[in-house]
Order: sequence, then structure tokens, then C-alpha cells
Amino acid sequence: MTEPDHPVHGGDLAFATARYGESPEGWLDLSTGVNPHPYPVTPDLLRPEMLHRLPEKQELSALEDAARTAYDAASNASVVAVPGSEIAIRLMPRVAPAEGPAFILSPTYSSHRAAWPSAALAATEDVIPDGAIAILGNPNNPDGRLMSRERVVALARRLRWLVVDEAFADVAPDASLLPELPGNALVLRSFGKFYGLPGLRLGFVFGPADTCVRIRAALGDWAVSGPAIAAGKAALSDTAWRDAMRIQLAAETSALASLLTVHGLRVIGRTGLFVLAATDDAPRLHAGLAKRGVWTRAFAEEPTWLRFGLPGKDFKRLEQALGGL
Repeated sequence: MTEPDHPVHGGDLAFATARYGESPEGWLDLSTGVNPHPYPVTPDLLRPEMLHRLPEKQELSALEDAARTAYDAASNASVVAVPGSEIAIRLMPRVAPAEGPAFILSPTYSSHRAAWPSAALAATEDVIPDGAIAILGNPNNPDGRLMSRERVVALARRLRWLVVDEAFADVAPDASLLPELPGNALVLRSFGKFYGLPGLRLGFVFGPADTCVRIRAALGDWAVSGPAIAAGKAALSDTAWRDAMRIQLAAETSALASLLTVHGLRVIGRTGLFVLAATDDAPRLHAGLAKRGVWTRAFAEEPTWLRFGLPGKDFKRLEQALGGL
């Protein structure tokens, strides 16, 4: 088997090391859209006894209630916690209560195509026929495309079924479908990206009660760990941290976009957690940054694109690496 030119997902530092060698300073991983300022998980929050017992059902229910409140979900929406939104993506074709032609609004996260291999790709929602199944990201990965809530609701009204991946919606709450969730829609939320804790493997699916029952049955008992439940409930209930972090991430994204522009890249998309840039020199830039220990997200299907996550405290290191090229 030959080695692929690019990893399928961001964050593959083993791939980066095998291709470019160890970085003396360690890797600055900008290949994912994860908040570089994680929610503070303190020892009193994750007590050792959590690892010695199975989580109780009421603890899981409390986490799901916290998610419903934090995401301002409509009263008609049921919610089920899942061990990361990635597994929810893979479950969607099994639990969606509808059959018919499926369309993926593209480009988007590659896992959706893997989950729906027979789906057609659609550049805009206008080409998706009435009565179809549609899958979209909002805000979208990797280009940051953002559809208003009203526009997504209008799309849902003419479809048989709609799946919306809102993995990055914490930084764009006004666009979330959850406050007006239609009865024929499922919304996936990622916890780890905005809260900077992807290793906890926590996410949520919102939708009709019967569909959430099917998801819970497919996952079985104890799908979400005790530490994930405890950290998730605390973080989702911390409105002061959330509100301050949205402001901070918006400022850091603007600074990153400005830095890339100064160094000759064309910003073509962004969210509060990443910036997508284009340049004809993308392969050389990607390799040059990697040799300096900075790992960006390159795209085999779009060779002029590079996606940059937020460098956080390492902004100066990125600036110096770009300047060295």
C-alpha cells in the first residue's frame, strides 16, 4: 500500500513526523479547528472515582439537559449524548427515518461522504430536489460557508430529511438551527472543538424523539464516559467562559487572517476557529511550514488550499515561520 499524499483528517502528527521528521520545538498543530485555549478541567472536576464506576443515568441526563440549555434547543427537540460527533456522522444513514436520494452540500467534511457513499455532491442547495435527503455543515468545514437559520429552515421545509453538522456553531450561535428545529431535521453538535477538549470524545445529536431513541439504542449503554459527562456538564453550564471565549476567538481569527494576507495568501473562508487560505504556492508553503514544525491542513482535491487553525500563544512562532519562507 502506498502512502497517501495527504492524511484524510487534520491532526495526524504521526503522518507529519514520518514525512518531515521530528520538529525540535515540537509540532505546532494548526491542521485542526480546535480551540487552542481549552476549558480548564481541574482535578476536583475529574475525580479518580469516576474511573472506578460506570456513570449513572441521571448524570447523563443532567449533561443532556445542560446541552439543551447551552445550545438553546427548541422544546420539541430530543437530545442524545454521543462519544464524539464523528460517530454520529457515521450513524446517520442507519437512523435517518427516510429513504430516497441523498445530496451532500460540498465541499465539506470528508466523513459525510464516507457515511453516505452513494450521495450526490451539490455545490448549492438550489440543485437539491424537493423530497430528497440533504447533509450540510453550518458553519461549513473547510471553507467556513455560513447559511442563515432562515435559509436552512426554508431548505428543510422542502426536503424529506435534513442532517446539519453544527460542529463549529458555537462561534456562530445565531445561525444554529436548534432554536427552530424542524421535525424532519437532525443537528449534530461537537463539544471538543469549541471547548478545546477533543480527547474527551463528546458530542450531541438533536432531533425527533423516535430518532434519538434509535441512536441511543444503536450506541448501547454507557457510550459516554464519566469524565466526559462531568467535564461536559461543567463547561456547558459556564456561560461566562463561553461568552468571553467567543470574543477572544473572533479577535484571534481576525489577527490570523490579517497575518496570512500580509504574507501573500488569499483568505477565502473562515470561522471563529480556523481560516482557509488559497495560494498557487500551497504545496511548497505546506512543506516549508512543516519543515519548521508548523502543521497545516492541505487538501488533495484542492491543491491551492491551506487551512490554518488558531495558533493561540504560538502566534509569533507562526509569524516567524511564514517570514522565514
